[in-house]
Amino acid sequence: MMSTNQGEELRSQPDAALTTMNAVRLHSAQGPAGLVYEQIPVPGPGPGEVLVRVRAAAITRDELDWPVDRLPAIPSYEFSGVVARLGAGVSDLATGDEVFALSPFDRDGAAAEYILVPAHVLAPKPHNLDYTQSAAIPLAALSAWQGLFAHGGLTAGQRVLIHGAAGGVGSFAVQLARQRGAEVIGTTSAAGLEMARKAGAGQVIDYTVTPFEQIVGDVDLVFDTAGGERLARSHQVIRTGGRLVSVAAVPSQESAAARGIQAIFFVVSPNRAQLIEIGKLADEGLLQPSIDQVFDLADARAAFEHSLHPHRPGKIVLRVSNTPHH
Repeated sequence: MMSTNQGEELRSQPDAALTTMNAVRLHSAQGPAGLVYEQIPVPGPGPGEVLVRVRAAAITRDELDWPVDRLPAIPSYEFSGVVARLGAGVSDLATGDEVFALSPFDRDGAAAEYILVPAHVLAPKPHNLDYTQSAAIPLAALSAWQGLFAHGGLTAGQRVLIHGAAGGVGSFAVQLARQRGAEVIGTTSAAGLEMARKAGAGQVIDYTVTPFEQIVGDVDLVFDTAGGERLARSHQVIRTGGRLVSVAAVPSQESAAARGIQAIFFVVSPNRAQLIEIGKLADEGLLQPSIDQVFDLADARAAFEHSLHPHRPGKIVLRVSNTPHH
């Protein structure tokens, strides 16, 4: 492992002079125990790519299971930072631009001092949020946006039931649906009732006490972030022609066909245009990220161990370098 003095020396050098960087890589499929903090070469951008100096990177509970077929791999796919180098053909960005993004899942992530990404995934960092707050947005907010609007077709005046309304994706979904002018109903446990209400849900149901299908019906969309029994029972509350969209599990196509609804499962994908709109809402104070705890990059193993604890109130973020707030 590189010493603190060596790390400070590297950080003081211009980006163009850097050849190595600190990074966290998963070397074996052992969860957090397989992570190693080490020094590796700084990648160079190819055509259409951008090298970003990472300021903060957020992590997702189960993401160490994703890259086990291409080890060693750098985790963390949502980040904020500053453009450091441009590859050939990139003309809509400049070095020094503050950006945030969701990186494609088939390449190295952002738990490192630098990340190499396709230029087309980068969006301007929200001006009114710091790097830590900005890094906590992309994966969850894009999941919510795509579930509600791209796959769910939600429009103003419609009714949406959001399962897991106090979770990372669910709380963004509540805020986005409310901003779109929809009537928002949420399910959560007792611990999340107040958070879901503060996010903007007009009605919140403690699913551990009251079966939601006893008091909810005729909704245009169910957006599920929880899976399990809530997903299995959701078909019966959706109007004919409505939609059931899940990011947690594949819904029953048989039940959907019997009710005359569409049932969709999807995996979130990077999208610059959507992230730009999300960033504008964040800048206007209309979309608030929730952060549980911030760890230094060197403590990534502890951060991932912490992510395995249930009922966390927000995102876990890695602080990659000490920087001003904006």
